[in-house]
Amino acid sequence: MDFQTSVKTCFNKYADFTGRARRSELWWFALFAFILGLVTTALDAMLGTFGILNAIGSLAILLPSIAVGVRRLHDRDMVGWWYLIAFIPAVGAIALIIIFCLKGTEGPNRFGADPLA
Repeated sequence: MDFQTSVKTCFNKYADFTGRARRSELWWFALFAFILGLVTTALDAMLGTFGILNAIGSLAILLPSIAVGVRRLHDRDMVGWWYLIAFIPAVGAIALIIIFCLKGTEGPNRFGADPLA
């Protein structure tokens, strides 16, 4: 999956917490979120809007970011509630990043068909 397809898929599945997501879908969308943050921060600095554009951009991608993370956990055959591990200071975010980097289960699992198949 390339950058454009990933972003399009995440916005098409804006609040869809069902199914599975490939690693590339998650990481390309994470890159998009990072770039959006840089752009909105720069625009806020140039326009003097005190972070309003950055807040609007962050809120716009909040739900798709969580949804793609949950679908990525589903690819590992883990329930979406594991996403809450990120709230454990320091260790939780690192653990979640490691989980996101691991290969998904091969073949179908309880959350759907293998997205690589």
